[in-house]
Amino acid sequence: MKLLLDTCAFLWIAADAPELSTEARRLFTDPANEVYLSAVSTWEVALKYRLGRLPLPEPPGRLVAGLRAAHGIAALALEEDAALQEAKLPPLHRDPFDRMLVCQAIVHGLVVLTPDPAVAQYPIRVAW
Repeated sequence: MKLLLDTCAFLWIAADAPELSTEARRLFTDPANEVYLSAVSTWEVALKYRLGRLPLPEPPGRLVAGLRAAHGIAALALEEDAALQEAKLPPLHRDPFDRMLVCQAIVHGLVVLTPDPAVAQYPIRVAW
């Protein structure tokens, strides 16, 4: 299975937070699964850090790459096909970061690892 981490799932995995569900933890640690972090989530982390809404132990430029490497998470670039998919999405969710993750999941056939029920309304596979 190819998993795309929601931003909160990535941060909870990195912190081994109790918010991470048992199923999400199992899927993430299953070596048969490929796990991706979108550039969109990296952008969200950097933006919220800069605005003072996301305290981090170190700047996102070091933190994100280090956590991805430590946990074997591949980077997923935002490509034109995924960006253009946004115009086709119904207005079920207002968060632009989550909407773009949905677009990437559609284009790349990914399962989104997220606790967000609004994301699950789209025609994609979601796990939590």
